[in-house]
Amino acid sequence: MDEEYDVIVLGTGLKECILSGLLSVAGLKVLHMDRNDYYGGESTSLNLIQLWKKLRGDEQPPAQLGASRDYNVDMMPKFIMANGALVRVLIHTDVTKYLSFKAVDGSYVFNKGKIHKVPATDMEALKSPLMGLFEKRRARKFFLYVQEYKEADPKTHEGLDLTKVTTKELIAKLLLQSRLNFHCGSWQKDFVARAGVVKALRKYGLDDNTIDFIGHALALQTDDCYLNEPALETLYAESLARFQGGSPYIYPLYGLGELPQAFARLSAVYGGTYMLNKPDCKVEFDDEGKVIGVTSEGETAKCKKVVCDPSYLSNKVRKVGKVARAIAIMSHPIPNTSDSHSVQIILPQKQLGRKSDMYVFCCSYTHNVAPKGKFIAFVSTEAEIDDPQTELKPGVDLLGAVDELFFDMYDRYEPANEPSSDNCFISASYDATTHFESTVTDVLKMYTSITGKALDLNVDLSAASAAEE
Repeated sequence: MDEEYDVIVLGTGLKECILSGLLSVAGLKVLHMDRNDYYGGESTSLNLIQLWKKLRGDEQPPAQLGASRDYNVDMMPKFIMANGALVRVLIHTDVTKYLSFKAVDGSYVFNKGKIHKVPATDMEALKSPLMGLFEKRRARKFFLYVQEYKEADPKTHEGLDLTKVTTKELIAKLLLQSRLNFHCGSWQKDFVARAGVVKALRKYGLDDNTIDFIGHALALQTDDCYLNEPALETLYAESLARFQGGSPYIYPLYGLGELPQAFARLSAVYGGTYMLNKPDCKVEFDDEGKVIGVTSEGETAKCKKVVCDPSYLSNKVRKVGKVARAIAIMSHPIPNTSDSHSVQIILPQKQLGRKSDMYVFCCSYTHNVAPKGKFIAFVSTEAEIDDPQTELKPGVDLLGAVDELFFDMYDRYEPANEPSSDNCFISASYDATTHFESTVTDVLKMYTSITGKALDLNVDLSAASAAEE
C-alpha cells in the first residue's frame, strides 16, 4: 500500500473495471480496490444463495430451484448491442479472448395490449401487425428518403436540412429501415441522422403509433424527449446485420458478471494491482481539496487521481432518480415470444400512460445463467412511484407463472463535483435502459477527462462473434 500510483480505482463495477483496464493499457500505474470480496460491485452476478441473502435476508432458497452454483443472476441486466460501443471496447482491448457470447433470440414490443416481434427481416416486416399495409408503404417512402439523402446534394433534401432541423424519429426510422427496407436496397451505410422527426415523419404521413414503435422499439429511446433533441447515432441496423439473428443483441455466457472480471484480467496483464475485501476505503485530500491518496486498514496509498462509483464519495454526488426492478425465476419462456430462451420486450411509455419506458429482459439455461429448464426474467423502469409491485405490474403480467419473484429499488446518482478541481472522477449509476450504450458513453467521457485523450474505437468488428450453440 505504501506506494504512489497514477490512479486508484475504487469499486469493481463494470465501469470501474473498464477504466482500470483502459488506463493500465495506456501505461498508467493503477491500484484497484473494492470493499467487497467479489468482483462486479452493483453490476455483479449472484448465485442463488447470494441472491436470497441480498433480497430475502436469512431465508434459504427452495431446494426445487436447483443448485445455487448453477445460477448467475445479473443485478444490472442488459443486453449488448452487437455493433455497439461496448463491443468496440471489448475488441479494442482484446478482452474478447476472455469471453464467449451468444446471440439473443428475439426483440419484442408491447403495443395495444399485445406483444409483437420487432421485425428482423423484410418478410417479418410485411407480415407484422405493427403497421397496416398503407402505413408500411408510407414508411417505405420515408426510408427511401433517408437512404438517398446526401448532405452535399440539396436535391435529395426535399426541403429538409437534416443538419439543422430538430432531431426526431428520423434516427428511429433509420432503425426501422434496418428492418423494413431489406427490400428497398442496400441500407448498410454510415448514416448519422439529424432531423426534426416530427416534421420529417409528418411529411410522410406516418402516424403516432408507427412513430411510437420506431422510436422506442427500434431507436431504443427511453421516453419521447428525443423527438425534440439532436439525433443520435443509430446502432440497430448494423447490429442486426452483423449476426443475422432475431435481434441485434448478444449476451455473454455465464452472465454479465464475467465482464468486470475480464477487464480486471486485462488490467492485471498490464501491471494493475487488485485488492479486494478492503473495508473503509477513505479518500484523502490536501488543503486545497485535491486528492492525495486512499486509506484502508491504517495504510495509505498515494495517488494523483481517484476513479470510483458514487458509493465511495457520497458527498460529491447528487441523486437524480430511482430504478424499480423485479427479478423472476421461472420454468418456462415468456408467453407469446415463440418460446424464445433469451428475449427483450419494450413497453413504450405511451402504451402504459407513463413518462418513461418499461423493459422486460429474459435469459435462461442456454446462456448458462440457470439450471436446465430454468429461466430468469427482469422487469425494470425508471421509478415514478415508491411502490415497485404496482409500478411493474404491466411487465410482470407478461411473464406468466413464476417460481419466485423479487422486487427491489435502487437510487441513481451522478457526480456533482468538478474533476479538474479535486481530481476525483466519479461514474454515474446504472440506468434502466436495455443496452450498455449509456454505460460506455460515461466510461469514454471519463477516460478522456482523466487522460486528455479520446479513445479510438475504429475496430474490425469481425473480431467478435456470437458463441455457437
